[in-house]
Amino acid sequence: MKELKILKSKQSSKIRTKKSELPFRLNLIFIIVAILLITLIGRLAYLQIFNGSKYVADVERTDTTVETNNVQRGMIYDATGKVLVGNESHQAIEYTKGMNVLSGTLKRTADRLGQYLKVSTDTLSEQDEADYYLASSKNLAKVEDSIKNHSEYSSKTLYNLAVKKVKKNIRLSKSEKNAAQIFSLMNGAYELSTVYLKESDVSNTEVAKIGEHLSELPGVKVGTSWSRNYPQGNSIKSIAGTVSSAKSGLPSDEVNILLAQGYSRNDSVGQSYLEKAYDPILKGTKSQTRVEVSGNKTIKKEVKQYAGRKGDNLVLSINAAFQQKIQEYTRSTVTNAGGQSTGGYVVVMNPKTGAIVALAGVNRNPSTGKVTDNALGTINEPIVMGSVVKGAMVSGALMDGVISPSSSTLTDQPIKLAGTSAKASWFNKGGAQNTRLTASQALEVSSNSYMMQLAMKEAGFKYSSGTSLLGMNANIFSKMRGYFERFGLGTDTGVDIPGESSGYKGPSGEANIGKALDLSFGNYDAYTTIQVAQYISTIANGGYRIAPHVVSQIRGTNGKGGLGKLEETIQPKVLNYIDDTAAQKKVVTKGLYNVVHGTNTYKTGGELASISPGISAKTGTAETTTNGKSTVTLSLASYAPSNDPKVVVAIALPGLGTSAEDNNMKLAKKVYDAYWKMVQSTSTLKNPTKATSSSSKAATN
Repeated sequence: MKELKILKSKQSSKIRTKKSELPFRLNLIFIIVAILLITLIGRLAYLQIFNGSKYVADVERTDTTVETNNVQRGMIYDATGKVLVGNESHQAIEYTKGMNVLSGTLKRTADRLGQYLKVSTDTLSEQDEADYYLASSKNLAKVEDSIKNHSEYSSKTLYNLAVKKVKKNIRLSKSEKNAAQIFSLMNGAYELSTVYLKESDVSNTEVAKIGEHLSELPGVKVGTSWSRNYPQGNSIKSIAGTVSSAKSGLPSDEVNILLAQGYSRNDSVGQSYLEKAYDPILKGTKSQTRVEVSGNKTIKKEVKQYAGRKGDNLVLSINAAFQQKIQEYTRSTVTNAGGQSTGGYVVVMNPKTGAIVALAGVNRNPSTGKVTDNALGTINEPIVMGSVVKGAMVSGALMDGVISPSSSTLTDQPIKLAGTSAKASWFNKGGAQNTRLTASQALEVSSNSYMMQLAMKEAGFKYSSGTSLLGMNANIFSKMRGYFERFGLGTDTGVDIPGESSGYKGPSGEANIGKALDLSFGNYDAYTTIQVAQYISTIANGGYRIAPHVVSQIRGTNGKGGLGKLEETIQPKVLNYIDDTAAQKKVVTKGLYNVVHGTNTYKTGGELASISPGISAKTGTAETTTNGKSTVTLSLASYAPSNDPKVVVAIALPGLGTSAEDNNMKLAKKVYDAYWKMVQSTSTLKNPTKATSSSSKAATN
């Protein structure tokens, strides 16, 4: 009984203990909750009462950034101040993309703008159409919901599936495609960058309607774009080159390099020739606009800080009127040549400065007879020129020591080698006119035999009739070419127009040793007309190989938009000097003078003797094959006046019939006549190109 009472007492004690613990735990929870509520209220009070104004200011705070825009490119003028490449302004519709602009917002703007602006949809892709359609959240949700098990895909995968479905099933109307093209251009812009939505052909009606609704079109502006025009005709385009449009953007093969240089993807940039070579000068300095962006990332205010600076202008050494006249003469000569003629090229240049006065060229299709302008053929069309190179061959032999000014006589005779037909000069095919010739006389009559004998001497090979050339040192190829290159034949001339060819070198080595003889008189390797001009200039100026150039000055723009102050004069660039002696030089210049004015019956340039002032020259005839038919190339390398050269004329007429005789000289007479009438007597711009000390020295030799 006593034990039972004790047990009941213990049980009642446990019950009382449990009852007393429950209110304590509840009270503890209430206290913790109360502390948390007090902390939350205190924090809210801190944020709203004590610092509320600060955070409101943060929300309304304006960020400032800088937006840049393109300016007019510099223009290109000829030597007399005529505009060759100018700028034509166009009304344009621009768009500046704000920060964090959602695709839905872009679509609504594009839809509104599409009501007033019509753009070309030629480049609109299926991807562009799908992106436009799905920019609507309603359309996106609808398409995604129609995809089976759509909840199992990531957002990126689901969107790609939606695009695929839209491409397959959705067809946009004409007006929707118009808006889709606008959307695509807007969507492709970077934040705070400006793109053209329509660069040209914007009608006054479009401008008026858009102007009325600009408040509904965030980021849209009416602006100005520029494109190139050619007041003197489009023929200069082949030299000036082209400029990319904002639509085409940066060239794909150079985009990374240009971006690293500070260009934007939609910038206009020179794509070829002068526009490319001088793009940093022509492009100018972009305008800068301070853009204030509010806390919600919308553009609040735009203030132009710097209007930009138009690109500097190029002044060429080319005389536009003279260039056009020489182009006409070249076209006429080639058109009337007939047969297998493939074109014609003329370079007119100052031998003391390298300044190019004219680059004329045409291509001809032998099958159709169609003739097209190709002035750049003068720098990128290698041609087997023939005997014009003989001045370099004689100079090389003199420098090599196999002949000397006082001992250079060799017998012109047919060269007869084992296993081949005889190789002979044009006037001594059968050997009946074997004659003793000095180096100057060999140039005068254009002796092939003399040049072949020089090649064998330079190779250390002793010639005798009927012998084989096997065993002749094959380094003769590199030796002769080395001398030729000193004059500019077979190597880059350094002309300031990108894309020049260094020419073509035929196979060399012991297996082709017989071709070394053909190389000696110009019937193997191929050279460009600009190389021939540089070669004859090097002889004319006393031994200085000067890089040809078409840009003579860089000038700013005056207040009226014309040529402004001189920024830079392009100085002649001497690439190397031919360090032969005065006596050795005289051997060559005497021979070139006698080509025209000599007394030998077989002189090759007598027809040029009527040109005044008198010229020195080397004619050339190369035997070639065109379309399986025997043809010739007629060429000419010349300078005038002979006693104080001021101009060189180089001509190449490939693919003529074998009966062609003097087309090169007839063309040369027209070129020189036009030069003295149109260029030398024409007043040029102030601050003409000045020669460097080295080129001034060349002028005295």
